[in-house]
Amino acid sequence: IREGHFLLYPKQIKADPSGTDINAHSSFNFLAIQSRLKLDLTGPEALGAKTSGMMEGEFFGMSESDINGFRLRHALIKLNWPTTELMIGQFWHPMFATNCFPDVVSFNTGVPFLVFSRNPQIRLTQDIGKFKAYMTLLSQLDFKSNGPLLGVSSTYLRNSGIPSLNVNLEYSTKNTDRKTGFLAGIAGNFKKLTPRLEVSGVKVNTSLMSFSYMAYLKAEVPLLTLKAAGYYGQNTFDYTMLGGYVEFPDLNDPTRYMYENVHIVSAWTELMTNGSKFKAGLFMGYSKNYGTDQSLPSGTNYYSRGDNIDRIYRISPRAVWNFGKFRIAPEVEYTVAYYGTKDGSGAVKEASPVGNLRLLTGVFYFF
Repeated sequence: IREGHFLLYPKQIKADPSGTDINAHSSFNFLAIQSRLKLDLTGPEALGAKTSGMMEGEFFGMSESDINGFRLRHALIKLNWPTTELMIGQFWHPMFATNCFPDVVSFNTGVPFLVFSRNPQIRLTQDIGKFKAYMTLLSQLDFKSNGPLLGVSSTYLRNSGIPSLNVNLEYSTKNTDRKTGFLAGIAGNFKKLTPRLEVSGVKVNTSLMSFSYMAYLKAEVPLLTLKAAGYYGQNTFDYTMLGGYVEFPDLNDPTRYMYENVHIVSAWTELMTNGSKFKAGLFMGYSKNYGTDQSLPSGTNYYSRGDNIDRIYRISPRAVWNFGKFRIAPEVEYTVAYYGTKDGSGAVKEASPVGNLRLLTGVFYFF
């Protein structure tokens, strides 16, 4: 994505008549589209709460043709009472844990092994001692589901009539004297899509319900930080992960389509040092496509990312040097995707690996 700036996984082998892979070719690029501008605001009290706002944008663009275009990342307002927070606006999906995500140099932030999505939302957070619980209602904008007729669109969620629902529970403790800390959390998400409103001029209202779950933890000691997270997901296309759903005709009613979730399991872990001037880190990720729960008939349509990929893994070491507000950070990213053929349930069999080695260096100035 964006001239190779945002890497998901290597392309499938494309063989010429002699069997040589056409895609096995090196390339390079220099880009500055990750540059961002952020504005933090505070205001007077309202409804007995402290008020604040935040807006952030970047030059990543909305599409390949819009590269270098300025786009909105976050825009939100907050009302903060002593133990309660109400946030309204566009921000990270709550299954992207902002206090436990990979610190990789690459702009992909560890995708496709974790949820990566920013959504318009209403989020209510309640502090309960060392625990924090929050509930979020979400719509879609930049990160959307795939489907028939319109392709990638927020229409399928909007036509369901209800927002996505996410609940999180998090525990954290920190000892500043010992420079130690521990964080653990769990989350669940419900999403309903209505892919079609009509078939051959006949009104239909068949919907698909999907559930996803995650667990994550972070442990800090003076010299090291360990992070890890695991996911089980249904219909995860809009999370920038493998997966999605399938559509097939109802054999008993030709004016009706049926839907099934594609199931995926994903996990990542990261170990990094805690130096202020120098940090070293190692990221590892794994994702597996399990297909659907049933045998699929002929004529099945796949609205899924990587539907011919069985599994993906990545190993990515990095080094980071900080010089005040200036940073230089080289990183190696080795990603392998196993391509194969789908069986009757959408699971991928007889898969063969395709690897990609990516060398990158990020140069940053923070102000």
